[in-house]
Amino acid sequence: MADEALKQLYNDDVMALARDIPLQRRLPAPDATVQQVSPLCGSRITVDLTLEDDRVSNYGQVVRACTLGQAAASILARHVIGRSTAELRQVRDEMRAMLKQGGPPPASPWEELKVLLPARSVKSRHGSVLLAFEAVVKALDQIDAERARKA
Repeated sequence: MADEALKQLYNDDVMALARDIPLQRRLPAPDATVQQVSPLCGSRITVDLTLEDDRVSNYGQVVRACTLGQAAASILARHVIGRSTAELRQVRDEMRAMLKQGGPPPASPWEELKVLLPARSVKSRHGSVLLAFEAVVKALDQIDAERARKA
């Protein structure tokens, strides 16, 4: 990868986000816990979340990922509490489309994710960028399954 492409990929904003990841903690009694691993690079995240009325009421994460995965997890953690399950599924889908299909970055309040646009051209990093979003959706799926089982 050329020096200029690396500078775009690991720009100052991405580096600052990776250094400051909020909500790095485990929750004592989450509604769901998911550990997600990117098989290509080994990035890993553990997500705990609780829902109240189909909105995230509490969130914790332990992030062991590359810089891009850390930056994505940092942005997710800044916005996840209070978001609806539908919105979180949508932002995951929009991130996939941004990286894999040339789609636009997600809109407000997620517009900060545009800093990850340079990763679009580096397919080996897509899994790491999507890691936190995939983990959150798996946690939501886990909660949905448990609710269906109890109904």
